[in-house]
Amino acid sequence: MRKKITVVGAGQVGTTVAQLTAYKNLGNVVLIDIVEGVPQGKALDLQESGCLQVFDGIVTGTNDYKDTANSDIVVITAGVPRKPGQSRTDLLAINGKIVKSVTEEIMKYSSNPIIIVVSNPLDAMVHVVKKVSGLPKNRVMGMAGVLDAARFRTFISLELQCSMVDIDAMVLGGHGDSMVPMPRYATVSGISITDLMSKEQIERLVDRTRNGGAEIVGLLKKGSAFLAPGASAVKMVEAILRDKKQILPCTALLEGEYGWSDIYFGVPVKLGHNGIEAIIQLQLTDEEKTAVDASAKEVKEMIEEIDKIL
Repeated sequence: MRKKITVVGAGQVGTTVAQLTAYKNLGNVVLIDIVEGVPQGKALDLQESGCLQVFDGIVTGTNDYKDTANSDIVVITAGVPRKPGQSRTDLLAINGKIVKSVTEEIMKYSSNPIIIVVSNPLDAMVHVVKKVSGLPKNRVMGMAGVLDAARFRTFISLELQCSMVDIDAMVLGGHGDSMVPMPRYATVSGISITDLMSKEQIERLVDRTRNGGAEIVGLLKKGSAFLAPGASAVKMVEAILRDKKQILPCTALLEGEYGWSDIYFGVPVKLGHNGIEAIIQLQLTDEEKTAVDASAKEVKEMIEEIDKIL
């Protein structure tokens, strides 16, 4: 029986997730949105590409959560982008209510899905989903580190003019300015970039990684990144549905790991058919630990803030 993947939000990110999920033949896809006609139209368009991209799954567009019943995986992309002059608290309140409502609807019709959150502010939104859904911690996670690491890998490849296939990278922390790219754990065919680049080069790439989303927003003028975020979410979906036991940086609930508890935070995890099957604890230098703690403190404050709002 084909797996059922629900994508909440038929915007650019959600549409990309639906498209790549279908093209990878990961299962049947349900694309849901509150705007009438939009998910239906995009789903039909995607379905009509099936004979060209050779996928067999059924793509359904809907405005009714009944159609999401018995989903194996749900990817939540719903929410609004931050507008100029809007405070973080305002964005937290708006998207927190949206994500809370979405989660309630999903849980009415699917008793034990794995939920991947893409909506921002990411760390706080994953916390909302965990709190509202009541699902075990291995079944609720956020997409952030996969994207941030992909950006880091891309910038390393461009800097060294070498194949992206040979590059691995790790990014810890909250999904924002305080994220912690890890140069010691960034390698090219097993060789750390600390042996291949100057300190100045590495610092420049780390800074560019932290500002990767803002750089794209600045270039687009209107809107934000969607291709790489969508591909990052599908990377997680594929690792779970194909039980790859793949180690990827994801936003997971910490319970003492890295010295922090009761916060959703970006760390390396093993992804398999049970969702998050293990959290990998890296050995950090004092400098790295200081940066991780600063990011965790910021995430904790944001989570406490959303708890007061909702």
